Amino acid sequence: MKDTIILAYSGGLDTSVLVKWLQEEYDVDIITFTMELGQQTDLKKVAEKAHKLGAKKHYSVDGTEEFVLNHVFPAIKANALYEEKYPLATALGRPLIAKKLVEIAQKENATAVAHGCTGKGNDQVRFDVTIKSLAPNLKVMAPVREWGLCREAEIKYAKEKGISIPHLSDPYSIDQNLWGRSIECGHLENPEQEPLEEIYTLTVSPEEAPDKPEYVTIEFEGGCPVALNGKKMKPVALIEKLNEIAGKHGVGRVDHIEDRLVGIKSREIYESPAAAVLIEAHKDLEKLILTRHELEFKKQVDEKWTQLVYKGLWIDPLREALDAFIDKTQERVCGEVKLKLYKGHCGAVGRSSPMSLYDKNLATYEVESSFNQAHAEGFIELWGLPTKVANLLKEKVKKEKKC
Repeated sequence: MKDTIILAYSGGLDTSVLVKWLQEEYDVDIITFTMELGQQTDLKKVAEKAHKLGAKKHYSVDGTEEFVLNHVFPAIKANALYEEKYPLATALGRPLIAKKLVEIAQKENATAVAHGCTGKGNDQVRFDVTIKSLAPNLKVMAPVREWGLCREAEIKYAKEKGISIPHLSDPYSIDQNLWGRSIECGHLENPEQEPLEEIYTLTVSPEEAPDKPEYVTIEFEGGCPVALNGKKMKPVALIEKLNEIAGKHGVGRVDHIEDRLVGIKSREIYESPAAAVLIEAHKDLEKLILTRHELEFKKQVDEKWTQLVYKGLWIDPLREALDAFIDKTQERVCGEVKLKLYKGHCGAVGRSSPMSLYDKNLATYEVESSFNQAHAEGFIELWGLPTKVANLLKEKVKKEKKC
């Protein structure tokens, strides 16, 4: 009886080659697995291709709703932007795929799982750490990394084996899910060159966007979006609609020099229309509701949460502990934020909440205010006391040295 390997299968060049390559190199049965995370994959066609390549069995799983509820929504609550730019679209999806890989491997009594990650990227870490944490005894195989496969060698092998691979002339490496799309390779590897318009599919060029701005209103409950423009919507549908609206205005494009976990600086292009709008709205609403002390501390927590997820440590206990703190702060984060979308720009222009700490009677510059300005003098005296004493001492030391 042959051993079984579960392969994370996209239907692209790398994983299509791996189906045949693993069969020939190890004389094993291959079971393929594809997960829909909102990238609108034709799961039926992918399954047909896997079977045609010789897969013993194929699993197709639609994990879009689970992805949004258990991965995207926590990212919104954490205002997750890696290096203040990247909304973690791919990074959020990988641990969910890895978890499902493990579940299928255990169900099929597989000896190993395999993925098509290279040794230069972050995804290898996200897959390997998650899989090994969930199933320490399960072997993880990364043939592209282990064998040093290059695109040219894979294309040659595919032609020799009659493997149909579309878009061989496409120089770009693309990954997409509901939360965003990443584009690498080709002319983008020259950091001096502006990206060609051909790489974008979710957003229009800001120059080609409508000349009239559009306003959207996002309602939040418990830190999560629940309604768009006054209409309650299910999570997946809300993000899909917001991707459409914001993308039409060229919102969500990111051109980013990124520090990969493996130590490489890479040029990354992202399209994340809904993510750009929702994170901007959420951050703005938090400023209205949370205290200064909460905001200052949460900013540090958010950054650490984002770093953990980007670096493949979704399953780490610290991430769960940080979630507990973040969730506590989100109990009060409810209300609406109005945003203006125009020519690639997204900005909050209005906000309201029953939990707002904004008090017009205190903040107003009008004469009639509940804020007692007489208290300010004493506050300033105490606030600046350490600074004043330090400078008095500095001047005293200078005078003594002259003597």
